[in-house]
Amino acid sequence: MFELDAFHLARLQFAFTVSFHIIFPAITIGLASYLVVLEGMWLRTKNDVWRSLYHFWLKIFAVNFGMGVVSGLVMAYQFGTNWSGFSQFAGSITGPLLTYEVLTAFFLEAGFLGVMLFGWNKVGPGLHFFATCMVALGTLMSTFWILASNSWMHTPQGFSIQDGQVIPEDWFAIIFNPSFPYRLIHMSIAAFLSSALFVGASGAWHLLRGNDTPAIRKMFSMALWMALLVAPIQALVGDMHGLNTLEHQPAKIAAIEGHWENRPGEATPLLLFGVPDMDEERTKYGLEIPALGSLILTHSLDKQVPALKEFPKDQRPNSLIVFWSFRLMVGLGLLMILMGAVGLWLRHCRRLYHSRPFHWFVLGMGPAGLVAILAGWVTTEVGRQPWVVYGYLRTIDAVSLHSTLQMSISLLAFFVVYCSVFGVGYVYLIRLIKKGPQPTVSLTSQTDGRPARPLSAAEPVVEEEKR
Repeated sequence: MFELDAFHLARLQFAFTVSFHIIFPAITIGLASYLVVLEGMWLRTKNDVWRSLYHFWLKIFAVNFGMGVVSGLVMAYQFGTNWSGFSQFAGSITGPLLTYEVLTAFFLEAGFLGVMLFGWNKVGPGLHFFATCMVALGTLMSTFWILASNSWMHTPQGFSIQDGQVIPEDWFAIIFNPSFPYRLIHMSIAAFLSSALFVGASGAWHLLRGNDTPAIRKMFSMALWMALLVAPIQALVGDMHGLNTLEHQPAKIAAIEGHWENRPGEATPLLLFGVPDMDEERTKYGLEIPALGSLILTHSLDKQVPALKEFPKDQRPNSLIVFWSFRLMVGLGLLMILMGAVGLWLRHCRRLYHSRPFHWFVLGMGPAGLVAILAGWVTTEVGRQPWVVYGYLRTIDAVSLHSTLQMSISLLAFFVVYCSVFGVGYVYLIRLIKKGPQPTVSLTSQTDGRPARPLSAAEPVVEEEKR
């Protein structure tokens, strides 16, 4: 299949499934906290605009949560089916970490999700708000454990190796490994930004359609405040993450920069664009700014950044892929900062809800957060190659012994099933978003004793209409 062997097909299959999966948790992490804010504001002000927004985004959260759980289960099985060498080598660490995620985060979410989705008319406002908070906390705890496991694979510590297997010795060191704090903060902020752009694009679409209601204005405004405040913070966190990566994975930084060799006595330039060539060991058509690479990566003008030629050929990540995936992520991040700044200016000019060009811009930026997350994960995971546990286990040694035919059939099956099943989910999400927040009068009464219907896209029928 496309002249790829079983090893590369296994990598492609995992990349395909994780790319599908990561979209849903990214949205649910941000939307869960957003729902806490919406319900909290409703409890505080009793303004029904907040309540209508809560019910609207609760439906979208429920669909994303369901698809995220299903796609996540598939990934977990692949560790045993396609990557048995990895499971045998590092399962004593990754297994417990994923178990902790289930025992804490998933059980917490599952325990309160039913109350959050269906208990609006069955429990008191305080208890319902508590359930929403617990679901939001569960999504963040899930992020904690997943990032702890993934970060350990990049900066492993706190273990010994006996008979070809990892033996955990210090769980505190394993969980709080050197790259974990930066990855956790970076990914959490990315999820919040992705959700804000998702919400903002929904508001922009309705404004362009002439649906200029208080609820639409409120969610559009909140999304732009989030982008204005959080996008610059993400840039700072990314800079700190880059310094940490330079310390622990210098080959990845060299590949990201497309930097092949240092000139004696010269600071490292920054390559803005170019085409890294792994065979010729150079970056073609490079457009560089002298000394800026040293300034950004070492915060000095005299230190040099490690170059790819300083590493053996079999330990160099694919520079062409990570060079451009990183620039895609950074470029989208700069557009997010620009969007927040332009939104602030239009707010000052009292044109925020009337500038159609800006609304088109925000609508186009809707998927930017998710695309940036995917680009960031490509940079992170491809940049780790050829290692699956950095410095200890090569990816080629972690794969199961399947034939090329078996991997081709399974990859094709994944592609067909995912595109059909999750394609329906995407269509349903678009349908919900197009419907928009409904007026409070169309929502089910709090006191009629019937459970809420968060997954229903059809408007509930009011009693007066029945009569």
